[in-house]
Amino acid sequence: MSKKFNPKKLQKLNNPERLKDIPPYVIRDIVGLGSVDVIVDIGAGTGFFSVALLKEFSCQRIYACDLSDDMINWMRENLSEKYPEIIPLKSDETKVPLDSEIADVVVMINLHHELENPDSILKESFRLLKSGGKILIVDWKKEEMDEGPPYEVRCEVDDVAKQLTLAGFENVEIYNTLRKHFIVAGIKAPAIC
Repeated sequence: MSKKFNPKKLQKLNNPERLKDIPPYVIRDIVGLGSVDVIVDIGAGTGFFSVALLKEFSCQRIYACDLSDDMINWMRENLSEKYPEIIPLKSDETKVPLDSEIADVVVMINLHHELENPDSILKESFRLLKSGGKILIVDWKKEEMDEGPPYEVRCEVDDVAKQLTLAGFENVEIYNTLRKHFIVAGIKAPAIC
């Protein structure tokens, strides 16, 4: 069984009901930073949450990264003109072609359960973040439910928190306030001189 989302079902990603399950203001509140200029959205799909986050944060730029050519092309055709601040960017599961320390926030929404080697992209996320920047991983709770990925590919929230800690993130916190999803957040602590 493939853990990857089927790009042929990409319209499913644009369902406005998703914003009820994962309200962007919850992400903003957890980020808690006074100013956010650059967000990197890894596994952006159609950029649905990139658009919502752009509106929530009023940031200068969001890099909407995905490994699927279908998703990148869809974003270019449907978002680029209307939202020039959203830059569709082809990436792979372990590398994002951006400079180090470019982002205030890295988000991964409903991606973690698809990753073959989450440690690689978490280390890459650490590289992308500015000192003091935050990462937020939002994914399906490991519970039986009628929607989302199969139970057996879902992640245990404690495992995700441990992975963040091992990748170098500090102040790792788990948020279980959403009905269907968990959020795990961490910070790239400022370097001590």
